Amino acid sequence: MRALRFFEFGDPSKLSLVDLPDPRANAATAVVRIVAASVNPSDVKNVAGQMEGTVLPRVPGRDFSGVVEDGPREWLGAPVWGTGGDIGFSEDGTHAERVAFPIAALVRKPANLDHDLAATVGVTFIIAWLGAIDYAAVREGETVAVIGVGGGVGGAVVQIAKALGCRVIGVDRGQRPPPPAGALIDAFVSVDEGDVATRVRELTEGKGAEVVFDAVGGVMFETALLSLRHRGRLVEISGTGKRRVEFDLIDFYHNELRIFGADTRKLDAVASAQILSNLAPGFEDGRYRGPTLARAYPLADGIAAYEAVARGTRGRVVLTMS
Repeated sequence: MRALRFFEFGDPSKLSLVDLPDPRANAATAVVRIVAASVNPSDVKNVAGQMEGTVLPRVPGRDFSGVVEDGPREWLGAPVWGTGGDIGFSEDGTHAERVAFPIAALVRKPANLDHDLAATVGVTFIIAWLGAIDYAAVREGETVAVIGVGGGVGGAVVQIAKALGCRVIGVDRGQRPPPPAGALIDAFVSVDEGDVATRVRELTEGKGAEVVFDAVGGVMFETALLSLRHRGRLVEISGTGKRRVEFDLIDFYHNELRIFGADTRKLDAVASAQILSNLAPGFEDGRYRGPTLARAYPLADGIAAYEAVARGTRGRVVLTMS
């Protein structure tokens, strides 16, 4: 099979298109023929040596959509999707024509999603679900402020929160993002137009949001904290700009705030599969639309795909194996 592989850390030019032996099914794993696989920013960081636990040489890639080619009879020919915090790091990943994948982690792909779109869901929607549902326990009727609403994770949080019946305030640079997030949010606050926390409070009758999902972190951490109401919950998933932050500890405990860190790397393929199973009905009935697809690249143009993600894209990038 053909695969992207890197033997040392560096920029995307360190990737090589190589021929590798096809994986084989066994008692614990099935072989999935990859149809499409997303290129996440974390994949670029992985090649650059900025992620923990990567064993070289390695085939990168986390998210995928494909068809079971070998394994248990009841799964043969089934269209599946998946991801995992170990895949592409300590185990060979999905930027290849085939992958050995745990049978216990197989999840049927929603029939109304094509493979390209299904391949973009994994990391973005799983971190959104993990932070918003499992940790912050977002509830119907609450106000959720999403910092970085124009990104893939921000857009996923918006879709999940709106499906729950929440009011959503989007925060980002520039103007209101395009659909689906831009069409779903109830209000938009531009970082370029002044004090974000003050504006969030103005939009919530001076109280602040019950939940802030900060997909930017670092430079936005204090703003996120100041945007919360009494007993509000803050979800942090990144550290853009700086990894050490300061805040007023007395204000923090007087307001009885809570901060949650969320990291998809801590979920292996089996744990990720449970969240994908929870998400699937929302895609099947149209509550979730998925990320915006920016461009699909053939596997042979994998370096160009990685370079595009490294530069920053509005929307998701996928590799296709046809």
